[in-house]
Parts: sequence; structure tokens; C-alpha cells
Amino acid sequence: QVQLVESGGGLVQAGGSLRLSCVGSGRAWRRYSMGWFRQAPGKEREFVGTLSWSGDQTYYADSVKGRFTISRDNAKNTLYLQMNSLKPEDTAVYYCAVNSKGRSLPVRQYEFDYWGQGTQVTVSS
Repeated sequence: QVQLVESGGGLVQAGGSLRLSCVGSGRAWRRYSMGWFRQAPGKEREFVGTLSWSGDQTYYADSVKGRFTISRDNAKNTLYLQMNSLKPEDTAVYYCAVNSKGRSLPVRQYEFDYWGQGTQVTVSS
């Protein structure tokens, strides 16, 4: 069982930055691939980005490419999402997720088997 807790959300003006954190449990943390998703009001949850268990491969949704960066600190069991040049359309609840089954770069929601509770990000215009 892996427990994930996100933090770092809040209210920011357009053009600003936020860094989300996701702290996880489990001694196998360094072997997990991880990702971020988001869900805006009235919309389905969508993929944001993913990071391989080795930490050397990433893949991002086109809507955030060049603005968002995923990284990890295995010593702290923490996954990060650095969000720059934020836009009002980035407003959503952001979720971190883990693939504990060895998938290198999971992208689909069903490829992730543990999820956090989410943290709200609101970008004002």
C-alpha cells in the first residue's frame, strides 16, 4: 500500500509559478514511476506529465510542455511539479499518482494504481 499526500496548491496570478509536492510512503519509492493529473470543474481528469522510475525520462501533455517540470527526490520520497507561466486554464485539482508495477512511462489513468487526494490550484486572470 502506498499513501500519497499532495501539497503546495493555492491561488496565483496568471504568469506566476507554483511548485506542488507529493510525499509518498513505502521503501520501494525509488522503483515507482509517477505522474501528475488534473481535473478542472466540469471536466474529466486529464494527464499532465509522467516521470520514469529512473528519473531520466519524462513525458508531458502538449498543454503544459515547456511550462511544467516533473522531478523527484528519492531521499525524501517526494515528487514535484514545478509550474511556471501559469494560465487561468491551468486551474484544477492536481493529483499525483504512482505506478508500482514497473511501467516505465505510464500515461493512462488505469496504469496508475495509487493516487493522492488532490490539491487545488487556482490561477486568476
